[in-house]
Amino acid sequence: MRLQLLRPLAVFDLETTGVRIGQDRIVQIGLIRIHPDGSRDEFESLVRPGIPIPPEATAVHGITDADVANAPALEDLAEGLLDRLKDCDLGGFNCLRFDVPFLSEELFRIGREWDTSSLRIVDVQRIYHKMEPRNLSAAVQFYTGGSHEAAHDAMADVKATADVLLAQLEKYQDLPTDVDGLGEFSGDRSRSPDAAGKLAFDQNGQICLSFGKYRGWPLVKIGQHDPGYLQWLMTKADLPGSTLAIMRNSLSELTE
Repeated sequence: MRLQLLRPLAVFDLETTGVRIGQDRIVQIGLIRIHPDGSRDEFESLVRPGIPIPPEATAVHGITDADVANAPALEDLAEGLLDRLKDCDLGGFNCLRFDVPFLSEELFRIGREWDTSSLRIVDVQRIYHKMEPRNLSAAVQFYTGGSHEAAHDAMADVKATADVLLAQLEKYQDLPTDVDGLGEFSGDRSRSPDAAGKLAFDQNGQICLSFGKYRGWPLVKIGQHDPGYLQWLMTKADLPGSTLAIMRNSLSELTE
């Protein structure tokens, strides 16, 4: 084994009700400890989150409220989990930004201390991104076999981008060939009222939020249900000015 360890490396992953650290909850924990001698042991458990699992989260990980109805709560798992993590360094995929702070916050919430200050953390995603760059120059090399000598010159970049798009269409025969299909595949925001994608249309054509605890709610409904939250959005939430203008126009039209 090329991996040299002085103590076990605990590689773990969380599935959750969402991505809001401190607000969402864990629904599954998976952990593998790699020991210095190369041996491994595994731990996995569903976790009862204590709050409903949103449909959009279930669409990602497939875990439903019924799946976790009889699962242990984090309070029941914490002691055993902390024992497994004791004297281990940590590893994961995007764990620096998500899994480590999420788990730390959840343990703090239930009154359990987890000191990570002396641990080394190996983020496999960051290794991947550093070893396999995902910038335009890398795309030119991968898709066209050429080089992008004038990177960050606007015209050179746009020419390279056009060449990469055409090469992608040749390489991936199952890609849509029309702009509507390509836009949907690449997650465009053409269906959003604002360029930042903070807003969306509901099935009735009303402008809704596309983020936060009232995601999918029409603005007027938010104003009726929680006017303080709407006021905060409009004054202190650091939304783009163009988004705020659309929100104000929408609300003024609805109240006229």
